[in-house]
Amino acid sequence: MKLNQLSDNQGARKKRTRVGRGPASGTGRTAKRGMKGQKSRSGVSIKGFEGGQMPLYRRLPKRGFKNPFRKNYVVVNVGRLQTAVDEKVLDSKKPVDAAALIEAGVIRRERDGIRLLAKGELKAKLQLTVAGASKAAIEAVEKAGGSVTVMAAEATPPAEAAEAE
Repeated sequence: MKLNQLSDNQGARKKRTRVGRGPASGTGRTAKRGMKGQKSRSGVSIKGFEGGQMPLYRRLPKRGFKNPFRKNYVVVNVGRLQTAVDEKVLDSKKPVDAAALIEAGVIRRERDGIRLLAKGELKAKLQLTVAGASKAAIEAVEKAGGSVTVMAAEATPPAEAAEAE
């Protein structure tokens, strides 16, 4: 068999129907779109329209909002750190920060910082630098003989109070 002899099975690829190509084609004139009106024209879709009745997406109540300034932290559990130390991809003698975790393959990217959580068990003595940590995670690291440094988040300047006249 040669590369120039390869072909698909019969009927595996179906050609696209070219509509609106004259009356002899069988799909001329209305091009399978029925008669006149908005839906027969190109580039129109009426999604959510219910014939003048209040649409479903407007009948249902709305709740809450999406905070555009929300921080997106990467979650790392202490058990995952212990696994990385056991596999010898993370050196427990060196300080552990975002760059060390990325290099070790524990996380893929830093995003807005690393948040340390307490799931799992830690036996290695680690010096961690993270953006946030739960109380239980800090206790677990300190119980193993390590330390956790929580970096201060960038504080936004407070809104200035209006001066009283």
